[in-house]
Amino acid sequence: MDPAHIAELLRPFARDTVVSPAILEQLQLYLDLLLRWNARINLTAVRDPEQIVTRHFGESLFAARILCPAGRDTEICTLADVGSGAGFPGIPIKLWAPQMELTLIESQNKKATFLREVLRTLKVDNAHVFGGRAEDWGNDADVVTLRAVEKFETALPVAARVVTPGGRLCLLIGASQLETARKLLGERWIWDEAHRVPQSTGRVITIAQRIA
Repeated sequence: MDPAHIAELLRPFARDTVVSPAILEQLQLYLDLLLRWNARINLTAVRDPEQIVTRHFGESLFAARILCPAGRDTEICTLADVGSGAGFPGIPIKLWAPQMELTLIESQNKKATFLREVLRTLKVDNAHVFGGRAEDWGNDADVVTLRAVEKFETALPVAARVVTPGGRLCLLIGASQLETARKLLGERWIWDEAHRVPQSTGRVITIAQRIA
């Protein structure tokens, strides 16, 4: 798939923002890698390239715009993507805001190997893969993302503990999970409004700030 086609598919998610040619070229490489590896290991159940662009790249870049509206001018901070899987939303957010220091946390060895290959192929600087569980990472981050994980009610408190005091937790979830998330996290969080993901059925992005 050529960069121009990717740009067209991403238009509803970028809205008034133009995705740069450099990012589009990196996304093209990323897509090619994902399709090749997905034939051997189960990285995503989505097989159609256009759906991968809209459902994975699009949603991730939509989250990036909400988290980092300044894009490349975003202040330097740390980002941890918990249960990163095939790298969503962590890698697209890093491409959008390259100043961020990224850690992709993934406990499955084959997926962690894929993530390292993506970072190497895309020549992403200041980005790392932690091949283990978030509770064993031993660090925290200014921004923590969580998307499409199994056992959400178990994973959410673990991800929340990785957020530095005053930091933000970005959830890419179904709207039906919002109430559960707020109950699980309790009172020490300030919630922003939920943003509906374009072209989705009930998918939202919401951010909660941890009270310092």
